[in-house]
Amino acid sequence: MNLGMSEILIILVIVLILFGPKKLPELARGLGQSIREFKKGASEIKQEFEQAVDLDAPPPKAPAQQQQAAPAPQQSAEAEAKPSKPAEDA
Repeated sequence: MNLGMSEILIILVIVLILFGPKKLPELARGLGQSIREFKKGASEIKQEFEQAVDLDAPPPKAPAQQQQAAPAPQQSAEAEAKPSKPAEDA
């Protein structure tokens, strides 16, 4: 289906009449953002698919974790040797 110049001009005139000159830029902006988001999502899916298929490619690098786990506090020998008293029920 090929649209010629006259068909495109008729469609633009109809859209202008329906929505008015003030609303038309907002509609075009929204359409542009929608197309941009669609292309971004499609390229992300394509990239993930290519990485999954290409087994030789290295996995994406995760941010380096700078924080090291703190050592767990050690209990003294006395605390380990003392048995704890059971709680008395009232």
